[in-house]
Amino acid sequence: MKLLRHLLVFLLLAIPAAASAADVGLEPPQWSLEFKGGRFYPDIDNWKDYYGSTMMGRYAGSLAFTLLRQLEVGVEAGYSRDRGFEYAPINGIMTGQVTYEVAPVSLFVLARAAFYGDQLFVPYIGGGFTRVYYREKTTDSGIIRGSADGYHWRGGIEMLLDNIDTSAANSMFLDYGVQHTYLFAEIEVVHAMKESINLGGNSYLAGFRFEF
Repeated sequence: MKLLRHLLVFLLLAIPAAASAADVGLEPPQWSLEFKGGRFYPDIDNWKDYYGSTMMGRYAGSLAFTLLRQLEVGVEAGYSRDRGFEYAPINGIMTGQVTYEVAPVSLFVLARAAFYGDQLFVPYIGGGFTRVYYREKTTDSGIIRGSADGYHWRGGIEMLLDNIDTSAANSMFLDYGVQHTYLFAEIEVVHAMKESINLGGNSYLAGFRFEF
């Protein structure tokens, strides 16, 4: 009789706890938003001769939909800009300034080695279609713009930040519905030919991923 009484007490105490756990239970996140920045190294011959450096800054953002925990599809847009000098083709004398802008837009599939919600490190790899838009403004020639189609691939690793600062993670969820926040680093390679020139190159990026 005493054993039965203890069992009933345990069940009465466990029911509210179970109900509370069910209330805070969450569906797996279906969307992810990324913001990143870093360095872009154009795959154009003699780039340094005109722009003084082999690289320029690059910024990008993406939005993706989760098909499975390990697979998602999305769209990404990036932007880079640099300024250099224009030279006469015959005598090599500087004739003015040139501003070069490039904006790749990509559709991608991403595979993530994510197997449980609080996994600390998540490696990933992906790729897909890329269209690169470019705009070149020179002192003498005016503005030249166009685009080229190609492809890209990327890979990197994410680190989960939720357990590093739980109060910030809770605030992100309550204020914005963000379930998980990651810090990540990645390498991206773009190949898009315009006649004999590859408008792509290599990017080394870092940023934040938000799942909701």
